[in-house]
Amino acid sequence: MKYRQSALFVMSQHFGRLGAMANGRVPYDAAAATENAEVVADMAKLPWAAFGAGTEGGKAGPEIWKEDAKFKERQQKLIEEAGKPASAAKAGNIDALKAQFGPAAASCKACHDSFRAR
Repeated sequence: MKYRQSALFVMSQHFGRLGAMANGRVPYDAAAATENAEVVADMAKLPWAAFGAGTEGGKAGPEIWKEDAKFKERQQKLIEEAGKPASAAKAGNIDALKAQFGPAAASCKACHDSFRAR
């Protein structure tokens, strides 16, 4: 449980930095955007191994273990969407980053709405 929470925490910290740029709360820095987006893309691949049988608890809702196929579908969607801001950031274009940030954020939210403990 601690592993997945740590991976998701690191991912959220870097994703938040991207969001601050995409939403105009901090000035756009292409190099920082690229670095943060690459971390998000890499971290998005990690927490899923820590959702096996016997790892229930924490902020993980019981639906994860009841709706395995749906949960795996959301995992894959997040991994795919999390890689898109990295491609956009590497292009050095804030508009491209903004266009990719929203769908990536929506992917995170969709999983939280369905599978995070309330």
